[in-house]
Amino acid sequence: MVSLPASKDSATLGDFVGLLRLRKSLVFLVLAIVVFTTLGVTALLPKWYLSTAKIGVQKPESEMKLFQAQNNAYYDPYFVQQQLEIIQSEKILYPVIANLGLNAILGKQLNEGVPLPDGVCYKYLLGKMLRIESRRSTSIIEINVYARDAKLAADIANNIAHVYETDRLTLAMSEQSEGLTKLRGELEKQEQAVVTQRDRVEKVRKELDIAGVDLSQRYTDMDVENLRQMQNSLIALRVDAIGRKTRWERFRSIPTAERRNLVNSELIQDTNIQNLLQAYLISDQNVTKLMARLGSAHPDLIAAIENSAKIQQQLDNQLRGYESSLEMAYKEADARVTELERQLAKAKVDQILSARERMRPFEEATTKLEDEQRLLTTLKLTLRQREIDFQVPKKTIEILNTAEPARSPSKPNWGLNIFFAFVFGGILGIGSAVLLEYLDTSFRNVSDVESKLSLPVLGVIPFMREPAEKHDPSSPEGEPYRVLQTNLNLALRAGQSSALVVLSSGPGEGKSTTLRQLALCMAAAGERVLLIDSDVRRPTQHKLADLPREPGLTDIVLNKAAWTDAVKRDKSGLLDFLPSGTAANNVTLSLLYANKLRELVAEFKQRYDKVLFDSPPIIGVSDASVLASISDGVVLLIQHRRNPESMVLRARQIIDGLKIPIIGVVLNQVPTGTGEDYGYYTNNYSYYRHETSPTGQGGNDKNGKRAPDRLEMREKRGPDKQS
Repeated sequence: MVSLPASKDSATLGDFVGLLRLRKSLVFLVLAIVVFTTLGVTALLPKWYLSTAKIGVQKPESEMKLFQAQNNAYYDPYFVQQQLEIIQSEKILYPVIANLGLNAILGKQLNEGVPLPDGVCYKYLLGKMLRIESRRSTSIIEINVYARDAKLAADIANNIAHVYETDRLTLAMSEQSEGLTKLRGELEKQEQAVVTQRDRVEKVRKELDIAGVDLSQRYTDMDVENLRQMQNSLIALRVDAIGRKTRWERFRSIPTAERRNLVNSELIQDTNIQNLLQAYLISDQNVTKLMARLGSAHPDLIAAIENSAKIQQQLDNQLRGYESSLEMAYKEADARVTELERQLAKAKVDQILSARERMRPFEEATTKLEDEQRLLTTLKLTLRQREIDFQVPKKTIEILNTAEPARSPSKPNWGLNIFFAFVFGGILGIGSAVLLEYLDTSFRNVSDVESKLSLPVLGVIPFMREPAEKHDPSSPEGEPYRVLQTNLNLALRAGQSSALVVLSSGPGEGKSTTLRQLALCMAAAGERVLLIDSDVRRPTQHKLADLPREPGLTDIVLNKAAWTDAVKRDKSGLLDFLPSGTAANNVTLSLLYANKLRELVAEFKQRYDKVLFDSPPIIGVSDASVLASISDGVVLLIQHRRNPESMVLRARQIIDGLKIPIIGVVLNQVPTGTGEDYGYYTNNYSYYRHETSPTGQGGNDKNGKRAPDRLEMREKRGPDKQS
């Protein structure tokens, strides 16, 4: 028998293989249950169809170089991750829900026809139906949609791609359109300033009565050149202040939740903000993965959500700080303009007081007019460049393929489910076998029986589903019983008749069948054998012998019949048989009949070499103790893996209390090929099963008679005492 070692150091692969061979029925049963359960559950699961739309996204440049080829085909993982979040946002999915009427469609499937609210529909779409993924190291995004209707899955995937494409184009166009509008407004103001300044120059000309003065004339006076440089610096500072103001007002008008989308554009280049955004995207992605696997109360999920919220708060604080920095930069630029204007005004006052005081107002007006005209020209060129950029086609998104309705469902996956069913079923079956082996307290092997019971093992009977009458001396199948017969005779005193009781600790251990085969082998070897069915409560031997139950042992002890009338010749013609007798609920082999039984045994021993009692179990039935007390010895039969050690040890204690010797133990119904020391018996039995004798097949000689194939080593007895 295979036994699990007490320590890992003593475990071998052979032990494990032997365990699997012994428990293979259990392993296959558990495997079959798991596999068929998986097949049934898989067949009952709803079918989900998968449709995929692929889009390619590119990061837009904040400035387009005029008359220069565009090249945006570089990979930015932060930008791609940002777009994945945008596609899954309410801004994209809510229009999809409205376009396809998913409220009513999902309401029919999930809510008994009642349309689902937009929020519930959005959560179901995001949690159950939508999977957004990006190809590794590419800017390609896959929009995977699962639905119970193949066409609905394709429609949702395509609609998400189109809504996202429209949103990207609308956002890009709106930003540029807003910038052009502001630039045109500044251009109109500058044109009005040029007209006003020109009128002022004409007014000063008339007031000073200046005629024929060349407005393009440049004076070489040092003071005039200083004023001219200050005026140029003032113009540059005004342009810079206008740009900073526009940038600050534009950023301030963007809602706080949408400012994170601008971190990777050229509008914000702060590395700290970019690093915080990367950490936020990674933490948000981690929260999404944990929500798919863990419950809402799981500590890991709660910690991940808190970490994501903390990073988001830090990012929003950085963005608010960035807004403050824009405001401060604009105010600083405006302050520089104010200060330069003050200094320029003071310089003009000083210049007016100079010798050329009369011409200075005219020159100042003329210089200011030229400055305003240069600023107007710069604004016109900038506006023209922006208008050309606005008309250049944008290639920031491309739909690579259109989703098609799937022909077969993608979930449940039959192949994957069956594979895992076999894997987990095998693991569960093997684990059940190992656990059952660990919890099994029966005897493991022959040495275990001999060491714990301190009794010799007389024979090991292999497992046979339907044992026949193996009384032929040349029958290989009867070899285990012949071994048992030989060991039993060697254990008994030679030349004396013996009355033996064969009993077991519990019912159903194959005691009656084994005893009958043993009796047939003894009789076939030339011994005079009487087989007595003393299990009067549940007799079996009369069924095996195909003989009537009455009269029998109970009739003899009740003086209803003589033993000579009750003993019958077995149908094999080799032994005598005494059945159990009349069935009666109140008839037991109690101590009241002990003397009668002793007289019968003494008389039987005068006529037979072996008197064999088929006894009921020793535990729970008093008959076995009475039978053991009138016998010469007891043979204890133990069925393989049926009763725990404690039960067999209790049977041994009961027999020892009767002061009756236990001749030995018979191990019954041992499966073949179970490894350990059982295999030495069962393998040797089968070694000679298909061998033929030297004289011919079946042991017959050339004349057709059976050739003697063994020696009779039976001690010669006196004259036959049987009448």
